Amino acid sequence: MKRFISNIAIGTTMLLGGGLISTVPAYAATTPTLVLSGGNAVFGLDPAVISGTASAQGVIKFSAAGVVIKGCDALATADVTPFVAKCSWLPAASGSTILTATFTPKDETAFTAVDAAPFTVKVGVPVQGVVSPIHIYVDTVLGSGTTGVLGSRFGVSCAVSGEFIVGQTIVFRVYANNEALGGAVMDSSNTEKAYIEIAGVAAPVTLAYGNHSGAAFWTGVLKTGTATGLYNTLGVISYKITMIAKAQTAAQAAYDAELVIYNKTLAAYNKMMASATAAVAKAKSAADKKNTKATVATLNLWKVVAPVKPSSTGAVGTWQSNFMPASQLNLYAVPKA
Repeated sequence: MKRFISNIAIGTTMLLGGGLISTVPAYAATTPTLVLSGGNAVFGLDPAVISGTASAQGVIKFSAAGVVIKGCDALATADVTPFVAKCSWLPAASGSTILTATFTPKDETAFTAVDAAPFTVKVGVPVQGVVSPIHIYVDTVLGSGTTGVLGSRFGVSCAVSGEFIVGQTIVFRVYANNEALGGAVMDSSNTEKAYIEIAGVAAPVTLAYGNHSGAAFWTGVLKTGTATGLYNTLGVISYKITMIAKAQTAAQAAYDAELVIYNKTLAAYNKMMASATAAVAKAKSAADKKNTKATVATLNLWKVVAPVKPSSTGAVGTWQSNFMPASQLNLYAVPKA
């Protein structure tokens, strides 16, 4: 048996004008991978680090909310695996932000450029949501009088909880201090208005200040149930606390008294300046003119400062939870047996 050995050619063979033409195509470049991670930032604090991990060596361009991050437009990866580049990112705003990145390979014949899948991070904001100078703390407790099959488990009144079942009474407990009043406790004597706005409830719930077994604080009540007029929307209960301090009448009175003194001082200063200026005009000798000009110069160094007017209205503080939904106030249906 005869044995034939042929050269193996990789390519395309076609007949053209009676002759054979063979072509050898170039190898296709590999598509690398690029994965983003990190970016756990708090708004207003130090920069966060975003990591881009590629499957080849190259450079990575990082972007946040569609804008290229300054200083991160062409960061080189490590020379060996893992091929990581790190971007120092200072968020421009709080809340959800979409991070993206583009990888450009060093060996462009072996690899193609590739974009990372969008990566969403949540830039942290303070949970309290305080508007200075009023500082507010809020919790929710179970109202008294709960009965039924769940009473033995969920019937402990005044127990702090974020989970309630339809039919239970939710009591909001609010504690606040006013920095503008030296950190004084906000009570009914210095508070103009305090209320809760609850999504799905037409009228705001008024907060009342009072004594509760020896502890004084603000309370508001939300009754839940299936009867008409009761709150029964299941899931997260979205609400906002607002507290408005009374106008600072004492501070206004002090300002008015200081303003009277200021006006008298300014009038006396203007009178002395007019007298000194007139003395310069009347002086005959060079020495007298020099002395009176020195007096005018000294008066000009004086400064009569007007008092700063305090706010005529009371400060306003708000509180709204920024926790994840599972950690916020929730209402559930009665579980089935």
